[in-house]
Formats: sequence, C-alpha cells, structure tokens
Amino acid sequence: MTSSRQKKRDAKARASLRDIYQRLLDTHGPQHWWPGDSRFEIMVGAVLTQNTAWTNVERAIANLKRAKALSPEAIASARHARLAKWLRPSGYFNIKAKRLRSMCRWLLVQGGVRRLARLATEDLRAALLDVHGIGPETADDIVLYAFERPVFVVDAYTHRLFARLGHLNGDEGYETVRHLFEESLDADVRLFNEYHALIVRHGKEVCRTRPHCECCSLLEICSVGRLHRAPRGRHIPDCANEILIAR
Repeated sequence: MTSSRQKKRDAKARASLRDIYQRLLDTHGPQHWWPGDSRFEIMVGAVLTQNTAWTNVERAIANLKRAKALSPEAIASARHARLAKWLRPSGYFNIKAKRLRSMCRWLLVQGGVRRLARLATEDLRAALLDVHGIGPETADDIVLYAFERPVFVVDAYTHRLFARLGHLNGDEGYETVRHLFEESLDADVRLFNEYHALIVRHGKEVCRTRPHCECCSLLEICSVGRLHRAPRGRHIPDCANEILIAR
C-alpha cells in the first residue's frame, strides 16, 4: 500500500511539473506540433529530424512531395541513390535513406497506417522499436504525434532542463525519465504534445548549453539559474525583448 509520505511526494511532483508546464506555456504560447498533413508524413518527419533542424526536414519532405514519392510504396521501392538525394537536406542522408526505407517496408508488411492504428499503445510502441533505426525517442514521437497516444517524449532538452531544475540527476535512462512524467501527469495526449514542444522551444532558445538564465521564466524555481543570475541592472542583450534586469 502506498504510504501517506509517498502520496505527498507524488502530489508535490505532479504540482511541480504542472507549474513548470504552465510557466512555459505562458512564456512561449502554444507550439502547434507536429507539422504534417498525414500520419505517414509525421512518421517520415520523426525519422528525418534525428540530429538536424526541422527546417532541413521540411526541405527533404518537400523534395519527396515534388517527386511524388511521399508514400510507403514509393520510398520502399526507390533506388538508394535517388532516395538519398531527396533526403540530402536533412543531413546523414545515406543513413536516413536506409532507416526510412526500413520503416516503409515494415509499414507495408504491417498493412499500413490504418492497421497500425488498431494496435494497443504498448504493442504499437514495441513494434516500432523493432524497426531498424527507430529508437525510443523516435518511436515515441510517432506514437504521440502520429497516432495521438499518451506517451511522453524525452530528449536531450528534457534531460538538461529538468536536471537543472532538480527533478533529475542527469544520468537517468530514457525509460526512467519517461515514466517520471507519465506517472506524475494525467495521461493526456494534448498535454504531452504541448509539454514536449515547449521543452524543445525553451531548450533551444533559453535553457541552452550556455543558458540565458536571466531570460528564463523558471528562474525563481531553478537553483542552477539563480547561480547564473546577472548583477543588478545589467543589460542582457540575448533576451528576446532586450530585457533589462533590475531586481
């Protein structure tokens, strides 16, 4: 039986993660993720976005569309050299061509997107993880954004931000962090969708490797951020609106 102390800790974790979400949402606004006109396009984007900026993914997907090749059948049957050329803007194009072809061939064997949509969430996730080149983050991108299932996506930004906030040690494995969020928050697809997108936005613009702590809406609850706080009255040119710190 869960002890009262454990219940209090769980309630505190839920409240804290909810508070962080609300602060990020108030700061950055809705992110409208994931761009894509179909479940399959979202799946393609999830593979191509590995180790590159989204703008590069958009260029690669545009190449596929121009070639009338944005379908599992076209990608699975395309010659490697041609597919790699279409994917060149996304970087690591030879590797991604192999991974994307593997996913498309697997998708065809499974009977297509509609057939996959009938699977239970855990079965869908396990099946994706068996595909060459699809790891936990990519699988969860697909499960959450393409199939709208409540799984929390974890990435490097999640580790960095929540280690600085004191929720992680920084060396936890993917599944440990995923379960932390899933057990502390309601199983809400819209919440998980928006939360992950906000973490990415905040990680790219504010909580960077060299953080812009004075611009951070989480500063007052971040011990690392308080250590980086600028002296009173110092002008911070990196802030989006040229914030003048005057505490």
